[in-house]
Amino acid sequence: MSSNSPFVLPPASAFPTLPPQSQTQILTSFFEKCPPLVSHLLPILTATTTPHDSYTPFIEQVRHELHLLNISENTQDQGKLLEILAAHPRLGEKDVESVMSRMEQRAMKQSEDRGTVDLEEEERIARELERLNKVYEETFPGMRYVVFVNGRPRPVIMENMRQRIARNSFEDEKVDAINAMCDIAHDRARKLLLLAAGEAKI
Repeated sequence: MSSNSPFVLPPASAFPTLPPQSQTQILTSFFEKCPPLVSHLLPILTATTTPHDSYTPFIEQVRHELHLLNISENTQDQGKLLEILAAHPRLGEKDVESVMSRMEQRAMKQSEDRGTVDLEEEERIARELERLNKVYEETFPGMRYVVFVNGRPRPVIMENMRQRIARNSFEDEKVDAINAMCDIAHDRARKLLLLAAGEAKI
């Protein structure tokens, strides 16, 4: 796979019998590169006797497992969850390794009317996004702001950041981040399946 192109996603039903490297590649494409997530989920996702017939229930199983980590009273489980939730790159970050994240961040900028955002305004938005990321991570140590952008422009996303910072609830943030990660994964799976079927270019 090229470092600049997403890979061809195999059917969900094949997941339990794929080589570990391919299984890891799927989880990384959906949820970002995160060894704690892979080591926690692979034994669970490959233990099923009835493979998932699509990636929808597959990702919902991941959502369920992450919520179980969240309600665990085990400090190791809580630490593992925070590592998983911090795997996504910061919004607006320039040096992004993940192919899918780069495309999502590019799409977020393209959703704005470029004819009304001049260079000065672009720099102002970038500075404010950087500031909000910093404030968020100071408010919620160990966390990283995660949201399913879903075509919304940066000013709308930044307002969501402000609201979540003002809410100041670590527990609510963990729940929101888990759900956002899984909503992002659903969107990525849909796009990768269209790509695999030759019905779309990403």
